[in-house]
Amino acid sequence: MALTKERKQALVAQYEALLSDSQAVVITTYTGLTVAQIETLRNAVREAGGRFMVAKNTLLKRAFEAAGYPIPEEALTGSTAIAFALEDPPAVAKAIVDFAKGNDAVAVKAGFLGQQMITADEVKALASLPPLPVMRAQLLGTIMAPASQLARLLAEPGRQVAAVLKAYSEKEAPTAA
Repeated sequence: MALTKERKQALVAQYEALLSDSQAVVITTYTGLTVAQIETLRNAVREAGGRFMVAKNTLLKRAFEAAGYPIPEEALTGSTAIAFALEDPPAVAKAIVDFAKGNDAVAVKAGFLGQQMITADEVKALASLPPLPVMRAQLLGTIMAPASQLARLLAEPGRQVAAVLKAYSEKEAPTAA
């Protein structure tokens, strides 16, 4: 089914809007997937905070150029699907990479982190990062460690004095009885 000029312009505008809202973009192939498999992948990406779409290469190229992204020609050859990471880039990349492990029809072509182009291997490295909440917890733990260690250090002399007094009082109590 041929797309009208108005529909093509609307798709390019939609891609541009998604590019501006995205923290990362993953460009993949999808040749050989059934509709049910595409829906499974689409749902996995949606749960990770992203959006997965099958796209026409020429329309994607227009959108990338209009948004100021440096897109190489080899990234937009053959069948192309694109994932937009609207919330958590590592989670979206992980959803795609995990799906690709079980299905040879999906392969990562390239990606963008911000407006910086990244290779397929870098997308896989991005997928290996922990999710954002875990990273925040690790960062908070790292920041809080010196403060909690200082609090324990400052409380230790008081605890030792209390332990000595308690031991002394327990020692004196049986002799008094």
